[in-house]
Amino acid sequence: MKNVFIEEVHHTPIEEQQIEIVERKGMGHPDSLADGIAEAMSRALSKEYLKRFGYILHHNTDETQIVAGRAHPEFGGGEIIEPIYILLVGRATKFFDGVHIPADKIALKAAKQYVRNIMHELDPEGDVVFDVRIGEGSTDLKEVFKRSNHIPHSNDTSFGIGFAPFSETERIVYNVERKIYGEFRRENPAIGEDIKVMGLREKDEINLTIACAFIGKYLQNIKEYVSLKDELKNYVSDIVSEYTERKVNVSVNTADDYDSKIVYLTVTGTSAENGDDGSVGRGNRANGLITPGRPMSMEATSGKNPINHVGKIYNLLATLIARDTVMAVEGIEEVYVKILSQIGKPIDEPYALSIQVLPKKGYDVEKLESKIRIVAEEWLADVTKITDMVISGELNTF
Repeated sequence: MKNVFIEEVHHTPIEEQQIEIVERKGMGHPDSLADGIAEAMSRALSKEYLKRFGYILHHNTDETQIVAGRAHPEFGGGEIIEPIYILLVGRATKFFDGVHIPADKIALKAAKQYVRNIMHELDPEGDVVFDVRIGEGSTDLKEVFKRSNHIPHSNDTSFGIGFAPFSETERIVYNVERKIYGEFRRENPAIGEDIKVMGLREKDEINLTIACAFIGKYLQNIKEYVSLKDELKNYVSDIVSEYTERKVNVSVNTADDYDSKIVYLTVTGTSAENGDDGSVGRGNRANGLITPGRPMSMEATSGKNPINHVGKIYNLLATLIARDTVMAVEGIEEVYVKILSQIGKPIDEPYALSIQVLPKKGYDVEKLESKIRIVAEEWLADVTKITDMVISGELNTF
């Protein structure tokens, strides 16, 4: 296939660089909440369009905005003073083939249900004001959908980026948040969902700074707060040994000032209740991390339609090609995939697909090229599979 370019690159592998910085914003972080709500609306609309018409119509819900509320957290309770304001904005097809589609209602229901599923103390009815301002899709963009037969045509000239494999620090940062959210939080309801993990590796020493919202309702005093905070620190210190033999230092809620009785206490488990706003695309990239030491696309992945919006599809595709290349081809230290589209062209025919390979010592990229090309071309030949994976929830976008 033309326009697939494979080349060897020469740089110091990320694991050998002196400094590495990695961040993950957890599920209850305002930016991640915006991402998740945007994606939930897109999935709900996609499923409704499929149910009614057999294919997905034009929509994008990737402009969701969260304006922080005001809260008064206390040990043993606390209350919301001003609710969080969430603006549901974007475009959707509301009338097609003689049929009216209640897109606003579908999007609102999906947004509320997402908040219920993700947050255990944030009430989408009482703690949040949702404002639905979803407009109609433009006619020319609707035509892009209608004219695409089997392979959709790109809606934009844009690019997506992916890399593999994760470094030890990247694996640690990603999995620490996932395990706090999925395991520790479920056993300790005082742990909120707003969990941010920042990783700094200095040579062979890794420092994790964790900001974790605690919920006052489940804690009677500062002594219980400190005890649970120590328990969380010990939990993280134990699980990181699954991913590295390096020394790992763990710090939790470093802004706490016990003498002044200042601690990270919330009513609902998210900083969005009291001062922190959120926007789609300001948090994790499509692979779930923020990695300033790696190439990244600034495109928001969540909420974009999963049919022909290359801002979504190519970021996911590049990540999958990078991941599968490392799994299928021996001898790769690092691989970077960059895919560029051209508006109006079939999405399985990118304007350029660049695969840059840093080989392990003793390996020649020219000898690996044919195997690498097979991985890329197989994904391009099956690119519409990404749409199904997104709608089913098999692929995460943040």
